[in-house]
Amino acid sequence: MTVTVSDIIERLGGPEQVARLTQVSTEAVRKWRASGAVPSRHWPAILAATGLGLADLPGAAPPAAEPDQPPPGADAALLLADGALFWGRGFGAPTPPEGGAPAELCFNTAMTGYQEVLTDPSYAGQIITFTFPHIGNVGTNDEDLEATNPAARGLVLKEDITAPSNWRARGGLAAWARRCGLPGIAGLDTRALTLRIRDGGPPAAAILHPAGGRFDFPAARARLAVWPGLEGMDLAREVTCRQSYAWDETAWAWPAGYGRQNAPRHHVVAVDYGAKRNILRSLAGAGCRVSVVPATVTAEEILSRRPDGVFLSNGPGDPAATGTYALPAIRGVLAAGVPLFGICLGHQLLALALGARTFKLARGHRGANQPVKELATGRVEITSQNHGFAVDPASLPEGVSETHVSLFDGTNEGIAVRDRQVFSVQYHPEASPGPTDAHHLFARFVAMMEG
Repeated sequence: MTVTVSDIIERLGGPEQVARLTQVSTEAVRKWRASGAVPSRHWPAILAATGLGLADLPGAAPPAAEPDQPPPGADAALLLADGALFWGRGFGAPTPPEGGAPAELCFNTAMTGYQEVLTDPSYAGQIITFTFPHIGNVGTNDEDLEATNPAARGLVLKEDITAPSNWRARGGLAAWARRCGLPGIAGLDTRALTLRIRDGGPPAAAILHPAGGRFDFPAARARLAVWPGLEGMDLAREVTCRQSYAWDETAWAWPAGYGRQNAPRHHVVAVDYGAKRNILRSLAGAGCRVSVVPATVTAEEILSRRPDGVFLSNGPGDPAATGTYALPAIRGVLAAGVPLFGICLGHQLLALALGARTFKLARGHRGANQPVKELATGRVEITSQNHGFAVDPASLPEGVSETHVSLFDGTNEGIAVRDRQVFSVQYHPEASPGPTDAHHLFARFVAMMEG
């Protein structure tokens, strides 16, 4: 018999105990009680602690039966781990009958740059719901890529993709997604999905777009029920480069396109945890010769290249999991006194290396319109962000200061080490196509190397 959320909370010893178990706030637990459901990403912890079965959890039991055929006009479905099913029109790559790989369903609020978003390696293990309705209308090209192939596991749209209408377009989004092996679904109520994610956290989900029109919902549900979620998952290994390489391409500028760095003044070793290309272009454009190295590099290998500075890149997954091999290298660089700059996952890994803690956000920050305040000056920048974990500012050790905070929820957005040439930010100052409010941070890094 299904128990209520209140029953579960009492069985576990109250809201504080539940909050500690699931690593959320007591306010989140209060919302679970009010909504009558526990977000699916917390089911494994709840089941292990209570001894309940999946069918006992509120909202976890699947419907008694599924329709044999999709409704008229639909040939694809988005299935959530809590049993919710959204029918739509599929595009891009077809999936097996049981659907594509399970993933965390998130939402992105950016109005531009969907191709850059889809190829950002930080989206590994996630399906992206775009809140802006007109995705695909400018087409795709071979220049606006942050990586060779998308790491995301799918995309969800409100409107059908229209014909490309941009002078730089070389093809349509649907054909590009199919070529890249990326499944998509359109025609969904993305507002409803966004509200579900906002209120209940990002659920596990899968896109089903079988080529033959045969859906295997029991198999899809079984896969979602056992998918562990992104907490504890190291995804940097999946998206990092396999061997070192040099980078000299600079940012795109009309009408010439991308340029080349022919007269670098500094040598930067960039550790690739899932680096976006525009970060590397920004470093090259700031006067740096960039050597990109894999995420598993050691401090000795970094320092043997005699860098003027070290950069820690963005990337996907749980920083605590990636930290098992990344932190010794970062601590070695810190001990050597080399100037160091980190972005996104690199920011989180730097904080861990310094002795701080990270935690999973209730819903994450993903979009190109996120306000961040610099505490020292009061300056507010509109930033691009893509992260589901954050640094706990209360855990920062002596000598490490919080430099930036989010004006959305007050979470940490930057740190610096006192009297050291070391700093990092949670957001993306290199954002392509924008905003560019924080691009000055690359000049700050260069100034540190010069100093």
